[in-house]
This record gives sequence, C-alpha cells and structure tokens, in this order.
Amino acid sequence: MSQVTWQKSSFSGNGPGNDCVEVAEVHGAVAVRESDDPSRSITASSESFAALIRTLKAGVFG
Repeated sequence: MSQVTWQKSSFSGNGPGNDCVEVAEVHGAVAVRESDDPSRSITASSESFAALIRTLKAGVFG
C-alpha cells in the first residue's frame, strides 16, 4: 500500500509521541493503520467502517 495517501486527525499534532490511527481510501474500501506501526493495516468496506464509527460515537464500548 505504498501508493496510498494516509490521513490522520489534525488533533493528533506532529512530532514524537503523537501516534494515532490513520485512514486511507483503497479500491473503494477504507484502510486503517496505527501510525507507529505503518507496515500493518486492516481494510473494511465503507459501510462497515461507517458502522464502526457510529458505534464508537454512541459509546457502546464505554
């Protein structure tokens, strides 16, 4: 996934210690990775990723 444009939240800042989750669009799906370990990523459909975000915003996981 070297040609992918990764995005992270502007809230994460720059510099050491500002690791965060990054997302990218890959062939119509959403790829997610941890910025401190960019060699690993997971990919989900846009619908599944949107459902995850809705669930997180609802506070289902605490």
